[in-house]
Amino acid sequence: MKWKLYTLLFTGISLLAISCKTASKMYEKGNYDEAVELAAKKLQKDPDDPKLLNIIQSSYRYAVNDHESRISDYAQSNNELKWEWMYNEYVSLQRMYDAIYKAPAVFDLVKPINYSSNIITYSEKAGDVRYDRGIAFMQRYDKQSYRHAYREFQAALRFKPGNRDATLKMREAYEYAVTNVVVLPMQQQGGYVYSSYTIGGNNLDDQLIQNLQYSSGNEFVRFYSAWDARSQNIRVDQEMQMRMAQVNIGRYIDNQSKRKVTKEIVVKEIVYKPDSVVREYAKISADITTTRRTLHSNATLLITVRDEHGNRVWSDDVSAVYNWSTEFSTFKGDERALNESDKNLVNRRRDFPPGENEIIRCILEEIGNNALYRIKNYFNRL
Repeated sequence: MKWKLYTLLFTGISLLAISCKTASKMYEKGNYDEAVELAAKKLQKDPDDPKLLNIIQSSYRYAVNDHESRISDYAQSNNELKWEWMYNEYVSLQRMYDAIYKAPAVFDLVKPINYSSNIITYSEKAGDVRYDRGIAFMQRYDKQSYRHAYREFQAALRFKPGNRDATLKMREAYEYAVTNVVVLPMQQQGGYVYSSYTIGGNNLDDQLIQNLQYSSGNEFVRFYSAWDARSQNIRVDQEMQMRMAQVNIGRYIDNQSKRKVTKEIVVKEIVYKPDSVVREYAKISADITTTRRTLHSNATLLITVRDEHGNRVWSDDVSAVYNWSTEFSTFKGDERALNESDKNLVNRRRDFPPGENEIIRCILEEIGNNALYRIKNYFNRL
């Protein structure tokens, strides 16, 4: 029991020493904000620790001087973002106030200043500047500027959450900034409508659109099916066409190779005495014919993106391959001449390649994955 008590006491003293040392280290490095917050947290449990009391008073004094000095410098600046910089300084000052406020016994000793009114004042000023910057960007009437405007209105809402004007303008800027891409149905080729082959329960077109909508990689690019674009009256900025430029399902080919194997075996054994045995050997052989059955299929998907005027802005071709093979053997002669590997090939079933529909499904799945990567890579550069 005493051992447990001593352990707990030693642990408590060690933690206190570490906390004091950590706050002291922050103070010595000039990280006064961190020193204040660390000391205040530990003083909640032990408000009479003299070292921590000394650290928190000195750290708070120096921290306030640093922040107010920067605020004074920013106030003299001609940069329109100075209100935002001053706001950030007041947020840091208020964070220290909140940390000390949680230690009532220390609060009266340090007497921290409440900067909440300053935060409100400068958040308003910073939000107004960001809003005005957004308006200025919108008046340039190009997509890149609309994107900058959208970011500015987002920043304005961080300073003025829920502001109606900033919210409406942010939505407006986004609608102008975004590129709406309509993915047209895949064109028919060679008697096949390839979009009708399902991949994971969806056809190729739907799966591709679904993946692009879920993760396009660019928040300013939206993808729609032709039907969705019409039904939602979406402004079409670009159209993406897909066409199977080449499809080769292939047929299986058998390539045969022949070889002869031989082995010496005991055909007769005469025992004269336990330690005197005479064996007669004979050579046996077998002719093995090994068939390697292979099938190679491939396809190429041509992707073309055109702008609202019908001009081609990007194109790419995406390939996929499907390779299948099997191997089996037959033999003539003495089976005893075969080794284990030969026997396995002889006993192997004579397989035939999958059906045409399965081959097309596999090819389309690979093409879909490859196309998704290429398309995202292109639109991420916009």
